[in-house]
Amino acid sequence: MGIVDQRLADLGLELPPVNPPQGNYLPFVRTGNLVFVAGQGPRLAGELRHRGTLGADVDLEEGQRAARLCALNVLAQLRLACEGDLDRVVRMVRLAGLVRCTVDFGDQAKVLNAASDLLCDVLGAAGPHARIASGTHALPSGMAVEIEAIAEIS
Repeated sequence: MGIVDQRLADLGLELPPVNPPQGNYLPFVRTGNLVFVAGQGPRLAGELRHRGTLGADVDLEEGQRAARLCALNVLAQLRLACEGDLDRVVRMVRLAGLVRCTVDFGDQAKVLNAASDLLCDVLGAAGPHARIASGTHALPSGMAVEIEAIAEIS
């Protein structure tokens, strides 16, 4: 068992099965040592788990749970890109997160902090990353949060 897998186990986390693409795109693309992970929604085994709008019918805590599930899906895609070995992740480079929210909702960063914290906890020194947290009025399938990522791997 690798270091990252041990951290996952110590944290009581299990990576979900990778979700199939919802359209004509690749779930990740590797170029050189960079892996670009396509937007990951809060899906578990293909089923959308967190739907709705923050500031309306979704509260901050549920938004954070959605962001954590998105981050686990990012890690699942990275594991596939790393041929099963997440210890090959040298650094999370960037996260871009979209939060479906009302116009007066201003806690997008707090929602995305849940994903950032999870990645730092799981990846250790390779976890800190640059990030953008944006609000939007709509996301595919009505999902509450979507996160894409860039990682450097060995």
